[in-house]
Amino acid sequence: MPHQDDLLLELRSYQQESRQHQHDYHQLVLPVRGCLELDVAGRGGLVQAGQLAVIAAGSGHGFAAPGDNAFVVANVPAALAPQLAQLPAFLPLDAGLLAYVAFLREELQRPQAAVAGRRQMLLLLTQLLAERAGAALQLDRRVAAARALLDARFAEDISLAQLAAAAHLSVRQLSELFRRQLGMSPGQYQLEQRMQHGWLLLEQGCLPVQQVAEHCGYASLSAFSDRFRRHFGIAPSHFRQHGK
Repeated sequence: MPHQDDLLLELRSYQQESRQHQHDYHQLVLPVRGCLELDVAGRGGLVQAGQLAVIAAGSGHGFAAPGDNAFVVANVPAALAPQLAQLPAFLPLDAGLLAYVAFLREELQRPQAAVAGRRQMLLLLTQLLAERAGAALQLDRRVAAARALLDARFAEDISLAQLAAAAHLSVRQLSELFRRQLGMSPGQYQLEQRMQHGWLLLEQGCLPVQQVAEHCGYASLSAFSDRFRRHFGIAPSHFRQHGK
């Protein structure tokens, strides 16, 4: 189960070839200096200037690092960002991500960089890549319309009939097409949005847990806490107990 302390963001150098292995979290590898030869689930590629690697949870991978190198490496619990599994293993870095990687490099080189600050930077990086995942999917415009409604109103009770009307599809057609393109039902997608929003609000530490629950569409604190615990494996109170 993911745990907020499992989040990792660090500068790393690779010095030898690895055997094939896998892990139960997503891993992001972003170049700072040099290159990394990487094989992800049988597909080979280079992580070098202007290119990042997304190693989805459970994907077997190995690497070789010729010469001097440095990378920003991020470990992200799979439940926190399921969209990352939909990205291809190798992606170009656009101007926004290039600028953010440069910022991360500077921040991570500071010895006084706080762990809490690193979590915030990682969460923003995850958000940026999740947005790219949405764009990369090239969704059917009808599914995109339903998803846009869920993104804008995830905290509200939205029926399948309302979503189907927005997409100009029947409820059955929407459910089938949504699941085919996004790998989950509309209800599961809305739950993911609520849970991820709740994590971010709890991580920021600015609101009482009751208000976080309300922002995520839960009038009952106990219902929110139970759902959050089942989704992430930790209770919302964990953030408060650890100074958040």
